[in-house]
Amino acid sequence: MTGADKPLLWLSGEVKTPPLSAKARLEAGFLLRQLQAGQSLGMPHSRPMPSIGTGCHELRIKDANRDWRIVYRIDDDAIVIAEVFEKRTQKTPQRVIGSAKKRLARFDEDCKG
Repeated sequence: MTGADKPLLWLSGEVKTPPLSAKARLEAGFLLRQLQAGQSLGMPHSRPMPSIGTGCHELRIKDANRDWRIVYRIDDDAIVIAEVFEKRTQKTPQRVIGSAKKRLARFDEDCKG
């Protein structure tokens, strides 16, 4: 990391092998590193998640037999990871959206206080 890189702040979840394959874990790490360096990612690697909040996105990680998602928000001083989950349906589950919103709201409240 250089002085300009943003740290990763993990509110929930982790990227480890297992359950992700080693290849998927490396891909996730590579994409997260690009975000830390200030690069903007688009499809097919990342897509906006306005249903969670402003500046929220999901990283899209293809694994051998699974798809993984990492819900993150780009803040001025960090990349905040709100959720890591296996994507099993076309739509993001409401429980994932709800938990990510709650974690980010709690994080924002803790930062202000």
